[in-house]
Amino acid sequence: MKLKVLVALVLLLSPSVAVSAQEDKKIDDDKPADPDTGESTVEETTLELLPNPFEKAGVKFAATYIGETLGNVSGGLQQSAIYEGRLNLAVDADLQKLFGLQQLTFHGNMFQIHGGGLSRENLQNFMVVSGIEALPSTRLYELWFEQKWGKDQVSLKAGQLAADSEFFNTQYTNVFTNASLGWPAITSVNLPSGGPSPPLAALGARLRVNVTENITLLGAVFDGDAAGPGFDDPQQRNPNGTNFRINDPALVFGEVQYAWNNKKGDPRLSGTLKLGGFRHFGDFPDDRFAVNGGTLANTSNGVPADIAGNYGLYGVLEQELYHPPDSDDRGVGVFVRASTSPSDRNLIDLYVDAGMQITGLNDQRQHDKFGIAIGYARVSSRARELDADVRQINGADWPIRSSEKLLTAVYQFEIRSGWTLQPNFQYIVHPGGGASNPLGATPGRLLKDAAVFGLRTTVKF
Repeated sequence: MKLKVLVALVLLLSPSVAVSAQEDKKIDDDKPADPDTGESTVEETTLELLPNPFEKAGVKFAATYIGETLGNVSGGLQQSAIYEGRLNLAVDADLQKLFGLQQLTFHGNMFQIHGGGLSRENLQNFMVVSGIEALPSTRLYELWFEQKWGKDQVSLKAGQLAADSEFFNTQYTNVFTNASLGWPAITSVNLPSGGPSPPLAALGARLRVNVTENITLLGAVFDGDAAGPGFDDPQQRNPNGTNFRINDPALVFGEVQYAWNNKKGDPRLSGTLKLGGFRHFGDFPDDRFAVNGGTLANTSNGVPADIAGNYGLYGVLEQELYHPPDSDDRGVGVFVRASTSPSDRNLIDLYVDAGMQITGLNDQRQHDKFGIAIGYARVSSRARELDADVRQINGADWPIRSSEKLLTAVYQFEIRSGWTLQPNFQYIVHPGGGASNPLGATPGRLLKDAAVFGLRTTVKF
């Protein structure tokens, strides 16, 4: 099914009347999010250095810079250290204030990315060690309009969108610097061009309906490949984020959310259960077999067989364990996420992560955060069968991939409002599943466990 047809269906089915009144929630997911921090670009905490002379008229500018150094003291392909940075410039416009267009808003942002990439150059792991790692470039990211009805009960967003800010996410991962604790490796590895997530958003539309105070329905359709077909790096095929593709097979997401104790000021412990899935309507290469039925381990069988479509199912559970009686923002929260996809067309067929985030338990450090998390990405059975085929050809010493595991801890220290410092540690067991792809640039190379130390600073101007 093509993207244009699905967008038309979304527009036709979008409600034109408000549902029952919605109370203010502790967490408002329906606001433009800074991809660097998860904080709303409309209500962010900043250093107040960036002039905003038109804010009362409805136009708000935002600028965030992340700079970090990362180094692996052991493991991976080689030991090295890198510096990388990303400047995010955003603009939000309230078109009701500007032109009288009721409950219509606009958001756009762009990246200036520079520096190296530790996972790409040194580790070759699935769970990329930094959420800002990307090829150096200046690129457009998101560009969309959002129409709301009622008191935020229904909203329709259309334009160039990201999926990671609204689907398959949890509020308790925003302290972590590992990319997979934002957009999980099962989607970034398996979907074309990594799916609609930094640094590549995709054209699409998203519909959100707050059915009751506790139940929210969320659905979206995206162009299924933000970079378009090809064998080189997707970021090189869409170097500036302006391909605006609409003719690729569609990618559809759907999610139902059930929240409890989620009103502002509610003294009880809040939580949310999210169940969702995605469906891609394109063709995907078989992980083991060629078009002639033979194994891809045989160099004469170089073209993989096509399998129609792809899909994944996922669940997210987040639960607050403690918060001070006078604050909704401070406290202790835990999360668990799990997802599965078919093994015959996906390199990762099972993904699980879990962790804890602690915010402001010390009265003197109310905005500091500490997080600890684990992650698990299993190499699919079909990919392991390919490794076994290669072993049969090359001998018993050829490695067979298994899974990649992650342990990470991070502390976010607020230097002052709008400026934070984050020392972090990551330990990666079996990067890339324990060996590099037998059909890749470094076939079958053993990748030893990697210890990575990092220091990130984030400045919101």
